[in-house]
Amino acid sequence: MTYAGTNKGGTSAIVAAERLLDDPAFPAVDDPGEPVTPEQVIAQFAPMLDRLQGEAGLWDARTAAIAFLQAGGDLPEAVHLLRAHRSTLPRLAFSVPVDPDHGQLLRRIVSAHRSPDGPQLLGATPDYTARLLRRDGSAPLLPFDAPADANPLPTSEEPDRMPQRYTEYLRARDLLAERPSDPDDPEPYDLALNPIRLPAGRSAMLSAMALGETGGLVNLWYRSILGPDGYSDESITLGEVRHVRTSIEVTHPVTGEPTDIGELRFTECETVAHLDERGEDPSRFEAGYGLVLGHNERKAISMSAMDLAAHRLHDTEEGTDLQQLLMHTTDGLASNGFLEHLKLPHYVTFRSMLDRAEAAREVQTGHRTAPSLAAPTAPGPTATPIRVHAAGEPKEHSHA
Repeated sequence: MTYAGTNKGGTSAIVAAERLLDDPAFPAVDDPGEPVTPEQVIAQFAPMLDRLQGEAGLWDARTAAIAFLQAGGDLPEAVHLLRAHRSTLPRLAFSVPVDPDHGQLLRRIVSAHRSPDGPQLLGATPDYTARLLRRDGSAPLLPFDAPADANPLPTSEEPDRMPQRYTEYLRARDLLAERPSDPDDPEPYDLALNPIRLPAGRSAMLSAMALGETGGLVNLWYRSILGPDGYSDESITLGEVRHVRTSIEVTHPVTGEPTDIGELRFTECETVAHLDERGEDPSRFEAGYGLVLGHNERKAISMSAMDLAAHRLHDTEEGTDLQQLLMHTTDGLASNGFLEHLKLPHYVTFRSMLDRAEAAREVQTGHRTAPSLAAPTAPGPTATPIRVHAAGEPKEHSHA
């Protein structure tokens, strides 16, 4: 899963360091006040919890809030706690596949069409909010001073149905290139039960990105759209971004019928690109797809764009490199763990590097330099210097 420190000495120091985590005086604060509860975290930090649950692959707001508090707000550490906890849970059942078109639509943005089928539903979003800091913590609103006698803002009633996807709009006009199913990838690849293997199928890459660290995935996407001149290439368009609440069902062990066991929220995105490169069909568009737990549009957008890039670059050297990056570097838990393991003792391996460097210096200069980082040794007899006269300058030697 990742690197974790093991105690092979220094127990008292490690215990003391861990106790500091629970000491309200460390680091010093003016007024620690009452401890924050998981319920307060759930009420106040919903976007952060959605990101945490998505990267941990565990959907339970209270458990995520407890992990966040135990980690002191350190998101990678909270992800580590949640995945470690998830690994201890038994798998009682597999859910019935979720149809993204069956659920309650909370937000829907279609960037590619002014008047798509169904509404443009802004939902709860800071996208259009002025980025002005308010000391009281409330969200600053756009200035809008309506006259007292002005008519209320217009509203419209929409039918209670899931609107047509924008890719369906393109498909109905024979403008969408189809992506046939891969016979070598019939079932979703579960990275919680199976190791990463290359080359990876589409489901494995989507799974890796769904669990990936949001910032890392955004960075990878941004690098992929930069041209050789350093400017970004806006050849892709967001066909649709949705935030949906849906129920989860499992097959009842007695009746064999689907049974509702709860609900979750997810964000999905479809990215479309015009096939206008050399050798492509300019009469078609191609679509990439992303779906992540919770409300996390940055991650869903990056995921759908990278899915599209991986498909278009398939069977090329660049596509192979991209696949390796998606599978091996987007998991924040693994990459953070490798970085943090550098804080663990490495004096044995570094001593060998130091020895090689000193040997190379001896070859260059013709004489050996005195060791400056020698490992401490147990106390012994006092070293007595003796002078040995040989050809050339006299040299100091130590005799124990």
